[in-house]
Parts: sequence; C-alpha cells; structure tokens
Amino acid sequence: MGLPAGPRADFSTSVKISVKVDYACRVLAEMARLHGSGHLAQIDQLAQAEAVPANFLAQILGELREGGLIVSKRGIQGGYALARPPEQITLFDIMKVIDGELLEFSGNYGGRTGRRMKEIWTDLRATLDAKARDCTLDTFVTKTGSAMYHI
Repeated sequence: MGLPAGPRADFSTSVKISVKVDYACRVLAEMARLHGSGHLAQIDQLAQAEAVPANFLAQILGELREGGLIVSKRGIQGGYALARPPEQITLFDIMKVIDGELLEFSGNYGGRTGRRMKEIWTDLRATLDAKARDCTLDTFVTKTGSAMYHI
C-alpha cells in the first residue's frame, strides 16, 4: 500500500518541524565538527555559531544528554561532546529525543473511513521514520564552513 499520488500527496506544507528540533540538529552538527578533535563544545560557542538563544540551548542540551546523544563534563575544562560518532546518530534519534514520534496520530479512527486513514497515516509514518533513520548527523556538517551553491 503506497501513499496517494497527485497534487495532494505533497505534505511539505503541512508537516512542521519544531524550532527545538531544528536547533538541536544545528548544534549537534556543530558538535560533529568537533568530534574526534579532543575539544568540548561550550554553550556560548554553540549558541553563537548556530544562532540559538543560550537559555533555550541549555534546555535542549539537557534533553540531548538525557536522551543519550551527548555527554557533558563539568568544570573549567567542561563542555559537551557527542556520545557516539556522527555517522551513528540519525535524524530519527534526534527527533525522537526532542519531540517524540515523528508523526503522532489523533487516535480517532471512527467513521466509515477511519480505519483506512489509520493505514495511510501508519504508512506515512513508516516512510518518514525510514528516511529519518537514513539521514545521519555527519551529513548535516558543512565541510567548508559555509554552504556552496552552484548555479
């Protein structure tokens, strides 16, 4: 069973990614740049590099730590680092830690079409989950410092 085809099959305008997930992805990409260098990421540096409010960033980093995606070290030489290599952290992992399910259902499957809609939503979630599992943190990292666009 596949998703319906045609102009209505484009869900890009209605599926929303939270600001929190976006910020988490950006700061994790910055940590991925440091991975293996022996340097820990500092909150102020992360906030500045990725234009994330520092107070909001502290909350996000706490969630990422509790979710097992990063580790932290306290003290003067403290900071944050990835808990595992960037190629082992997926977009699915990040979204799951920050927001839970990638696509949550209403739970209302009544009526004549309810069961069919549940099948469609389940199929869509499986597709989103699979794509998010294929996208790893190392693919987020811009290698040259800024993105290059070719026309």
